Amino acid sequence: MERIDKIISKELNIGRNDAKSLIKSGKVFLNGSSVKSPSEKLDEEKDVLTVGGRVIHLRRFVYIMMNKPEGVISSTDGRKTSEKTVIDILPEDMKRKNLFPAGRLDKNTTGFVLITDDGEFAHRILSPRSHVPKTYIAKLDKPFDDEISDAFSNGITIGDDECLPAVLEPVDGDYTLARVIIKQGMYHQIKRMFKKYSIEVIGLKRIKMGRLNLDESLAAGECRYIDEKELEMINSD
Repeated sequence: MERIDKIISKELNIGRNDAKSLIKSGKVFLNGSSVKSPSEKLDEEKDVLTVGGRVIHLRRFVYIMMNKPEGVISSTDGRKTSEKTVIDILPEDMKRKNLFPAGRLDKNTTGFVLITDDGEFAHRILSPRSHVPKTYIAKLDKPFDDEISDAFSNGITIGDDECLPAVLEPVDGDYTLARVIIKQGMYHQIKRMFKKYSIEVIGLKRIKMGRLNLDESLAAGECRYIDEKELEMINSD
C-alpha cells in the first residue's frame, strides 16, 4: 500500500506538491470515487487510479521497447548538449521518474533501445558476465569477405580492447549488408571492428536483444511496453 500523492508523482513524473494540487482540484479518482486526501493509500495490484480521466498504470517497474530514431541520444539528460534524448521523446503517458536507457546506442545508430527504471534488471543484462547477445544490421561502404567473418568469430583486438567472438554474416547474400551479433557493448564497437579492416559503417540498426526482436510495427521513435515473457527472452540467448 502506497500513498496516492507519491504514486501520482512517480507515474506522471511531477513533484509531490503538483500531485497534491491535482487531488485538491478533484481530478483524481480511485475506483471511481473522488480522492479527498493525498495521504490516502491504494493497492497497486487491485485498485484503479485515474487522473483527469486518464487511467494510471500502476507498475513497480516498467520496461519499454523503443525504436530509436537517428539523431537522438541514449541518455536521460540532453541539456548540456541541447540534444533530444530517448527519454524526451517518450509519449507523455509513459513518462515517469527514474527512467533510463539500459545500454546505449550511438546518436546515429537506430533501433532497439530498452528503457526502464529497474536498475537491478539493467545491471544484470548489461554485466559483462551475462554476455547478452545483441544483433545489429550494418550497412557498409564496401563488402566484407569470409576472412573478416572468420576473424570476427575468433575475436579481434581493436586498440587496447579485446573483442569477444562475434557473428558476422551477409544479409541475403549481400556482403555490404551485414548481420552482426556481439556480446559486449564497448564504445563504437562495431564501427571500430570494421574500421580495423578499412570498412566504414554508414548505417547501423540494433534489431534484437537476447532472443527478443525489435517489434517491426514500431516506426522510428515509437515504443511500447515489454511484458514479463519478453523480458525473459532478453535475458537469455
